[in-house]
Amino acid sequence: MKKISDLVKRKDWQDLRESLKGHWSEHPEDCIRKLRSWLGNIKTTEEDKLRIVMNYLVGSGFRLGRIKHPSIQKLRTEISVELRRRKYL
Repeated sequence: MKKISDLVKRKDWQDLRESLKGHWSEHPEDCIRKLRSWLGNIKTTEEDKLRIVMNYLVGSGFRLGRIKHPSIQKLRTEISVELRRRKYL
């Protein structure tokens, strides 16, 4: 399994991450929409993408509660369930 530090170097992820900076407080739904668009179908997307987004959503801004919105927890739960499902296949 690849290290998360290697996974997050992807150019497409870095571009998306940069586009989200400074937008969470005013437009959390738009940010989640961008993450979901990048992921595609959660059931069929690359495991790397799931791991990258989950890692992002448990980062300090989210963990410390500076960035909060119900849609964030919903996406985290969906990713967590899918990662667990894949682990047991």
